Amino acid sequence: MTKSSWGNYPKTEQNPHYINWMDQKIPLQSSLLPYGCGRSYGDSCLNDKGTLLVTQNLNRFIAFDLNTGVLNAESGVTLEDILLQFVPQGWFLPVTPGTKFVTLGGAIANDIHGKNHHSVGNFGHHILELILLRSNQERLTCNATQNAELFFATIGGLGLTGLILSAKIQLKKIHSSQIKQDLIVFNNLTEFYKISDESSRDYEFSVAWIDCFENNKKENRGIFFRGNFSDDHQFPIHNSSRLLQIPFFFPNQTLNSYTVKSFNELYFQAHKVKAKNDLITSYNSFFYPLDSIHHWNKIYGYNGFYQYQCVVPLKNKEAMQEIFNEISKFQQGSFLAVLKVFGNIKSLGLMSFPMQGITLALDFPINTKSTELLNHLDEIVMQANGKVYIAKDARMSKKAFYKYYPQIQDFLKYKDPNFDSSFLRRVL
Repeated sequence: MTKSSWGNYPKTEQNPHYINWMDQKIPLQSSLLPYGCGRSYGDSCLNDKGTLLVTQNLNRFIAFDLNTGVLNAESGVTLEDILLQFVPQGWFLPVTPGTKFVTLGGAIANDIHGKNHHSVGNFGHHILELILLRSNQERLTCNATQNAELFFATIGGLGLTGLILSAKIQLKKIHSSQIKQDLIVFNNLTEFYKISDESSRDYEFSVAWIDCFENNKKENRGIFFRGNFSDDHQFPIHNSSRLLQIPFFFPNQTLNSYTVKSFNELYFQAHKVKAKNDLITSYNSFFYPLDSIHHWNKIYGYNGFYQYQCVVPLKNKEAMQEIFNEISKFQQGSFLAVLKVFGNIKSLGLMSFPMQGITLALDFPINTKSTELLNHLDEIVMQANGKVYIAKDARMSKKAFYKYYPQIQDFLKYKDPNFDSSFLRRVL
């Protein structure tokens, strides 16, 4: 089976092996990797010439406590499944990424983060327990006190410690499915930092879109989004179906400096007009705007695209301006540039990405120029003692990986000997 990640790069050949609740056994062979929805952007969800343990049939809810909000579910359940079932009952995900089309197991393996990191940390902070199946067929209960070291290695462990069969997660109580949000225009990074600092006290969710092309006098304009769940006790049914569909791969040069610059201008002006406080919007619009476009990744062309997310410590935040200057110099602006400040909640996972600092997520069509740019950005991030998110990487060097994740040698003690991935082989 030919398979690629959400970034459509690299293209790999691998053998699928479907796991289900009636036959929870791992095949007796080497080079195995769990696979959920395949929404990682790089090669951490791929296992070229190996076997993928596909979990789409591990999709049952096992138990739910309506009073406490503790959910026990199989690892192939998607975040969308959880939302559709439990939002009408007044419960929401404690942390969510920018798409709901990922599995519970994948969310744990990548220790996903969201717009509320400064408030509640990562997804892994809300996992109470998981059942892990190792390649020797040993089934282990892992939590903060039982098999604790393996538990914290599995959170953010990229699926390399074994197959997560199920997990208990603490959901968040809500009194409405709607978000009360503010849209604020900012003109430079100084203004962004000020708004972000002010927002962290009173708003659970915050994030910003920033224009990489508008870099006159080292000023990058953008739109800051912040919000909280409403208290109006309204739970309208929001259409979660995807409204648009990209039926084919766009020509590889569709996204270039001219089209991206034009898009950024339109996006900024459209949101500038709407910028005000206390706007009511659905959780789908607030958290998952791109989920309404089916196969939106095809707009980058058949060659695919790089998603690049880095974080730099607050004390070295001047590195973020260096990054924008470098992007401007290369004329490789991203139209999905997302900027956020991570809080001081330390990650629990041994290989987790979030750390206190400023994080920036970018995307670029794959070509020689964008590859060179990202190599330059790596040098800035390494110099600033930051790191790059593995779940979104398809090209970091071995040198960069060891700089970003010096704890890899400790992690390898907990890796299942028969589990592997294209990413791990590339960086080791």
